[in-house]
Amino acid sequence: MTNDPSKKKPKNSATESHTNLEEEIRRRAYELYEARGCEDGHDLEDWYRAEVEIVGTTEELVAA
Repeated sequence: MTNDPSKKKPKNSATESHTNLEEEIRRRAYELYEARGCEDGHDLEDWYRAEVEIVGTTEELVAA
């Protein structure tokens, strides 16, 4: 099996944008985790808070 660059799928800008947004949210959620002293058990709370901070209100999350 060869890695032929001509056979690679072109990047979809929407997919790339989603990936960048997800990475930004992931970084912010980790910052929140660290700020709490790396206390486990708040991962969903941290993710949601990071998402709201970065994307905006919950209504905007649904519309996006």
